[in-house]
Amino acid sequence: MIPGVPGDSQVYLNGDFLRLDEAKISVLDRGFIFGDGIYEVVPVYNGNAFRMAEHLDRLDRSLAALRIAEPMDRQGWIDLVCELIARGGMPTCLIYLQVTRGVYKRDHAFPPEPVAPTVFGMASAWSPPSAEQRTRGISAISIPDERWLHCEIKSVSLLGNVLARQQAVDASVDEVVQFRDGCLTEGSSSNIWVVSQGKLLAPPKNNLILEGIRYGLLGELAAEAGIPFEARRITRQEVENADELLVTSATKEVLPILSLDGKPVGSGKPGPVYAQLRAGYDARIAAL
Repeated sequence: MIPGVPGDSQVYLNGDFLRLDEAKISVLDRGFIFGDGIYEVVPVYNGNAFRMAEHLDRLDRSLAALRIAEPMDRQGWIDLVCELIARGGMPTCLIYLQVTRGVYKRDHAFPPEPVAPTVFGMASAWSPPSAEQRTRGISAISIPDERWLHCEIKSVSLLGNVLARQQAVDASVDEVVQFRDGCLTEGSSSNIWVVSQGKLLAPPKNNLILEGIRYGLLGELAAEAGIPFEARRITRQEVENADELLVTSATKEVLPILSLDGKPVGSGKPGPVYAQLRAGYDARIAAL
């Protein structure tokens, strides 16, 4: 028994659908031994996967970066996601996909001969942020970014993110805002946005952040709303003096950060840029 997880839920493992409590992998799987693998999390609304093409594009990029062979083609991934949604029986949920390099004797180097990747998928219950959460926003603390230098890969090697997230838990806040060399990077599992004088700012897409699927989406929504958008290095001072701070992720969607290091952000209430972007986000969901 895993606390909080129904053992009879259906999962996918290496070509088979089976009960979660029956799913097993080898202790020599490289994902288990080395964290040698990648993952994706796709939100589902009313039975429809949100931004599936963008999620699968990022999955392809992560696999290529780790030189893991594609275990199936694009249609195969789409079919798998749809089957997980159907078997999960939850119109609104999260689909988790994971691919590791597979099973081989413990050696840091890649297996010299081809090894079948391990492919896992499951549907998990999820509730999008409520109206109350959107109004209340979230709180955050700032911390130094001490993770590795390939954050652009959506790797299962997430110890740095785990430690960052625990700092938020220990401080009784919702998220962290990380800085490297005096400039903004991201949260523990989210992208961070700055609003200054009506302009939306984001750190550049590089190896220091994971390009969240909502990164491109917020750029689209800003353009539709006539909000100027700029991707560039953002200093700590700009973050501390921001009119608004926003956070985006698959589970948080887009939410305002209303407190940073115990101090209010801007007016301490959700701002006008957030309201415009939130309205656009909701319209995209409704159009599924």
